[in-house]
Amino acid sequence: MCGINGYIKFNRESEEQLKADMNIMNDLIFHRGPDEDGVFNESNDSYSIAMAMRRLSIIDLSSGKQPIFSSDKNIVIVFNGEIYNYRELKSKLIEEGVSFSTTSDTEVILKLYEKHGVESFKELDGMFAFSIYDKNKNKLYITRDFFGEKPLYYFKDGNQLIWASELKSIIKIIDKKPEISKKGLNLYFRLTYIPAPYTIYDGIKKLEANHYIEYDIAKANISINKINPEETPEKKNISFGKATEDVKNLVYDSVMSRSISDVPLGTFLSGGVDSSVVSLCLSQGVDSKIDTFSIGFKNAGYDESDKSRLVAKLINSNHNEFIIDENDLKHNIHDIILNFDEPFADSSALPTFLVSQKTSTSVKVALTGDGGDEVFGGYNKHYMGKINNMYTSYIPQAIHKVFLKTSKSLLKTNRDNRGKRYKLKRILNSVDYNGAFYWDIISLGNTSNEVSEIIRPNWHIGNVFQEYQTLFGLEKPKTLNDFREIDRHISLEGDMLVKVDRTSMLNSLECRAPFLNKKLWDYTNTLPENYLIKGWDKKHILKEAFKDQFPEKFLDKSKSGFGVPVGDWLKTILKNELEGFIERKRLEKQGIFNTDSIIKLVKNHLSGSKDNTFKVWSFYCFQKWYYNTYINE
Repeated sequence: MCGINGYIKFNRESEEQLKADMNIMNDLIFHRGPDEDGVFNESNDSYSIAMAMRRLSIIDLSSGKQPIFSSDKNIVIVFNGEIYNYRELKSKLIEEGVSFSTTSDTEVILKLYEKHGVESFKELDGMFAFSIYDKNKNKLYITRDFFGEKPLYYFKDGNQLIWASELKSIIKIIDKKPEISKKGLNLYFRLTYIPAPYTIYDGIKKLEANHYIEYDIAKANISINKINPEETPEKKNISFGKATEDVKNLVYDSVMSRSISDVPLGTFLSGGVDSSVVSLCLSQGVDSKIDTFSIGFKNAGYDESDKSRLVAKLINSNHNEFIIDENDLKHNIHDIILNFDEPFADSSALPTFLVSQKTSTSVKVALTGDGGDEVFGGYNKHYMGKINNMYTSYIPQAIHKVFLKTSKSLLKTNRDNRGKRYKLKRILNSVDYNGAFYWDIISLGNTSNEVSEIIRPNWHIGNVFQEYQTLFGLEKPKTLNDFREIDRHISLEGDMLVKVDRTSMLNSLECRAPFLNKKLWDYTNTLPENYLIKGWDKKHILKEAFKDQFPEKFLDKSKSGFGVPVGDWLKTILKNELEGFIERKRLEKQGIFNTDSIIKLVKNHLSGSKDNTFKVWSFYCFQKWYYNTYINE
């Protein structure tokens, strides 16, 4: 696990300058790999190229130093991530006559590429971002894994191509900070995050998951290609019993494949279905007691540590529990928010940072339950297809408009939670008589109309999802598989994985997600949808696969999620800073927001007359980025 950086510039630079630039980029991501670094650089009459990495040593501690070269030194790789099937791939290559000089997964990628070219990228089971410079072809390849677990940003203009694991490295090395992207801004205020291929900056993009860049150096031409083609899965005619057995085996095998490590390893254990299953499987697959880690909250409304303690006792783990309150977080809020390098308003990043921080004092690697909801259908929003169809069948659209109008007052709340009123209001706002409801239900920040109220017309874009709807062919998603596919491309890549990667890597901790296994994803896509959600029972097949391993009904218990009371904090420890962000002269100078609307939104929240937690938190996080990163006021 590490971070990578690199650039090609079409002018000759000295070796000293190339190294200096790479050191600058590397120093900014020191937290991603504090164990060692490595730099490759080369210049000729046409261009200069440099690639670098920071390494967190997990596998092959002694000989895995990067960059790694082919035997003739004409191909070089820098790599961020883990390849979980590298031993199997290596064995096949050895049978084909390939020799190795290290025991690292990085060298396996390189040798596989030498043997099979870009087609070899399909063979990789793991989380990764890597770049390969092939002098024989005069080409560069930059690659990102199937789910997008590892980040990769890039910037191209007429004279250069720059790529990096984190935005900050690119921003530091280019001549001028780009303008704010209207598309990125609108996506952010709809979703509370910005999914690939966009960023908050014009001209800087995220490489999409399951894609690679092919850069023809001689032509200065860039093409973006899929690694694995998107295919419509063929439904299996399989009994529920057999499918349940298959799921159990696939999950167990994935957990064990992701437990390969030459350093201490543990699990995040929240007490929910996903982390409990992962922890159980790991405990059954190793000879010694495993280490589990969880956090609880002094605020009883957010604390669910009793569930994690029950599971820890069941599997006989060395359980580490940390009880926190706002005082544990308030000193870290600034660093956590700014480390995302662009606006990001998922408040669960705060406790994820803390559990990563605490865990990193004991182990270097933690398995998580991330991806379980996307793979098995575990979100309340996955009910939305059924709800929308039932609602629009019985309620005329004219009456629905009346409901929407009255709900503004009837469902108003002044409490910082996502209780029944909040959920009912979201459902009403997401109902769509034309079938586009799912794009509204994933919009955790604002509806399109609400975005137009808070930002100025010259910044506003109409249907910000149009490109995605066309790309996925899902303008009007109908099935659970449609919803899960949108989740994979949008919320998983743009939110969940970003949150875990940045907060864990800020603490030099590697997180692995066994549910994010392409084999498992492909398999669940072939199952009848009622195997995943039966009636109102989410993740039905996963729970059935493991129910005999837990106390009766334990896997059916509801879990509130990884929330923190940011709405209250905005009224207390963050109030002075927030009020500074809505000073009229400051807003007018900024020129992005409708001044009166945003002031009213924030003041209603601060006065307690209306809970606007998630809208105000999104505004707060944007302003934190704007004034501390974008203009460095």
